[in-house]
Amino acid sequence: MGSMKAVQYRKVGSRPEVVEIPVPEPGPGQVLLRVEAAGVCHSDFTVMSWPAEGFPYPLPLTLGHEGAGTVAAVGRGVTAVAEGEQVAVYGPWGCGGCRQCATGMENYCTRTAELGVVAPGLAAPGAMAEYMVVDDPRHLAPLDGLDPVVAAPLTDAGLTPYHAISRSLPKLVAGSTAVVIGVGGLGHLGVQLLRALTPARIVAIDLAEEPLELARRVGAHEVLRSDEHAARRVRELTGGRGAELVVDFVGAEPTVRTAAECVGIAGDVTLVGVGEGRLPVAFGAVPFGVSVAAPCWGGRAELLDVLALGRSGAISVHTETFPLEQAPEVYERLHHGDITGRAVLVP
Repeated sequence: MGSMKAVQYRKVGSRPEVVEIPVPEPGPGQVLLRVEAAGVCHSDFTVMSWPAEGFPYPLPLTLGHEGAGTVAAVGRGVTAVAEGEQVAVYGPWGCGGCRQCATGMENYCTRTAELGVVAPGLAAPGAMAEYMVVDDPRHLAPLDGLDPVVAAPLTDAGLTPYHAISRSLPKLVAGSTAVVIGVGGLGHLGVQLLRALTPARIVAIDLAEEPLELARRVGAHEVLRSDEHAARRVRELTGGRGAELVVDFVGAEPTVRTAAECVGIAGDVTLVGVGEGRLPVAFGAVPFGVSVAAPCWGGRAELLDVLALGRSGAISVHTETFPLEQAPEVYERLHHGDITGRAVLVP
């Protein structure tokens, strides 16, 4: 089928490169997607920071775990989608048969390691290419008119905060407070999701003025500079009670500490960011009744919810778009904090 451009991590410790590789063909039960948008995520740096010794996946790896586009071809036996349909890719692929997968929570599949099931862009070939193969049509969600540039980031930057916040919705009643730490690609959608789904007062915390301005623009009621005074200010705003929910989209040692200092009795601390911060949990180490969770990504049905919120206009992604060829420079900018919201590559 000819060749295509792809963004690959080719050698441990090197920068991603734009290369020409063959266009893949869909096998039985698979779908070939013509990619129209691929989100650029901090999680890619986690993969690219692993040492050569014990690196778990074969290289080169085509990056991109946020993808959307048009079905270009289907493999034998595929009837759930047809050529020409616009779809988003559900990224956390599971086995499809365990109890978690049976509920649509393939992000918590219990058999991925045993069966060698891997996610696109993190282990399997991903969306930063002109075409990608999707292993099963169940991992595709219809766009129903949603712009692929908006839809692609929603598959992670929208789905992950939606899943993280969902567990706390019963606590986010009128008069409650939700704190969002880190207003980047995920955090700015976290603010919008809280605004769309709850009556809670939303407090956004970040290091820099630009993300705090974005937080204000997308619905935060209060914004605070991330420093040693942030938790005290949250306590003051809540009359000393603390927040019902603190979502940390950074996960570094200082932000995890701030999260623990912000949360109130019987509140939730939810650690989404993949920094190396640790939160000791023991009697007296956190306020009584506090629940601490480290969720991962989200479920298939939840992705349908998120895409519906995007179509309705309740949430919108602040995006910067770039051609595929600029991917190495985009990663540099992301690494240095020069991207506000979400960078999206458009093949």
